[in-house]
Amino acid sequence: MKILLVAATETEIMPLLEELHLLSPEPQHLKKARYHNLDVEVLITGVGMTATAFYLGQTLVSVCDYALNLGLAGSFNRMLELGDVVQVIEDRFSELGAEDGDSFIPISEMNLGTGGVVHNDRNSENPVIELIPKVTGITVNTVHGNEKHIDTVCARFHPYTESMEGAAFLFGCKVADVPCAQLRSVSNYVERRNRKAWNIPLAVKTLNQKAIEILNAFAGI
Repeated sequence: MKILLVAATETEIMPLLEELHLLSPEPQHLKKARYHNLDVEVLITGVGMTATAFYLGQTLVSVCDYALNLGLAGSFNRMLELGDVVQVIEDRFSELGAEDGDSFIPISEMNLGTGGVVHNDRNSENPVIELIPKVTGITVNTVHGNEKHIDTVCARFHPYTESMEGAAFLFGCKVADVPCAQLRSVSNYVERRNRKAWNIPLAVKTLNQKAIEILNAFAGI
């Protein structure tokens, strides 16, 4: 079985990389590895939806059985605790549309297609992934840090999480017809920027623990 792991940065998945047998460890976007009986490719795209779309599109030219997006996220919902791992099954390019005064018109209402929202409704075929709480999210170019803007986007879309790559990943996998899952670990709450309240080490730890559990399930361990 061939698994594609996709992350924006190596920092987010460093504990997982240390568990893999890297066949091409030198710095590059795409690394080849082995994990027990699994063939693994690790794609480090860089931050943002444009980089994710470009490098994922290049990589999905070759065949893989499953793609897994691993990353951190901010949470709009305080019911999620820092370090919680969730599966984003509906993601939205929340800025894709048009302003009309104080109103926002999503791309789907402009007769320009339905590309603003991406759903992942395929069965994960992995018992660990199936047990991860499923949420909705938004993908942005500018992370929210203004109270008024946060209130507006929450009222408009009711998202649980915010990332800078997730919807691009789901869109690419959907177009390529590759089974996939987007996993996010909550590193902070979406509020006025306050890095002292973030817990990136905890979020990285729980994300990578869950990723290893998932690979073990795929490997039949």
